[in-house]
Amino acid sequence: MTDDRDAIDAWMASWVADLPVDLEVEGIVERIQFLHKRMKRMLEETLVEFDLNIGEWGVLSALWNSGEPFQSSPGYLAKRAELTTGAMTNRLDGLEEAGLVKRLPDPDDRRGVIVQLTPKGRELWERTVGAQAAKEQFVASALNEAERKQLNKLLRRMVVRAEQATQAPAKIS
Repeated sequence: MTDDRDAIDAWMASWVADLPVDLEVEGIVERIQFLHKRMKRMLEETLVEFDLNIGEWGVLSALWNSGEPFQSSPGYLAKRAELTTGAMTNRLDGLEEAGLVKRLPDPDDRRGVIVQLTPKGRELWERTVGAQAAKEQFVASALNEAERKQLNKLLRRMVVRAEQATQAPAKIS
């Protein structure tokens, strides 16, 4: 373990000196936010390498996560992405044109369609995940296996507490 100072230490020193805040808490929050921004930027860079944007990748992810046969309704995909159905139609048009998804007739509604991940779309999604996972592994390699498990345990506790706070804000003390 190192006690090296990072960019967050220097940044916080410039603005928190006179604030009534717990520097350890602020350090935790700022580091989580910093890592989130960096990881998102890394994902965006990965996707550019594969000629995708985050929204398109989200559709491919939702279809892949649905499991075999990697299908979903356009309405569900729009809701998951917090898009209008019209915006989702445009996104699906581009993905279909690229051969990454295909629209099939909905067997339960003759007016509807089901969106399916194509083999090309599945292969591309898996390649993007592999490329991004390598970047994430590099960042996580700053910790040994025991430290990664401990960090996961600690962050899990914080997530549970944050979930509790959003469920019952009046009980926060």
